[in-house]
Amino acid sequence: MGVLSIILQVLLGVGFLMFGFMKFGSKQMVDEFVRYGYPVGFRIFTGLVEVITAVFVISGIWNDKLAAWGGLFIVGTMLGGIFTHIKVKDPVNKMIMPIVLLILGLIVLIINFGSLL
Repeated sequence: MGVLSIILQVLLGVGFLMFGFMKFGSKQMVDEFVRYGYPVGFRIFTGLVEVITAVFVISGIWNDKLAAWGGLFIVGTMLGGIFTHIKVKDPVNKMIMPIVLLILGLIVLIINFGSLL
């Protein structure tokens, strides 16, 4: 595993831990999910997925298969986030972070893809 992958995994892991825990009760996240038209349970589910993803990506520093799964979860989660922003007709600037995270997650997935085979 290269230094690039480790750096990306640490950054993504810390970011997804932060964003995941915010989903559990941050007023901003509660308000956003109401605006998106999603139920409370989906916000909690999303937070759990993000925390699990963070654990996979960080653990992936020592286990390439977990890194690949974490990258795959990031890609899936960020695709959902982008489509949500499109659904509610948000401006493009609100989609920048999910797009960047999607690309970074895809890089981690590609670097570690061989371990899934």
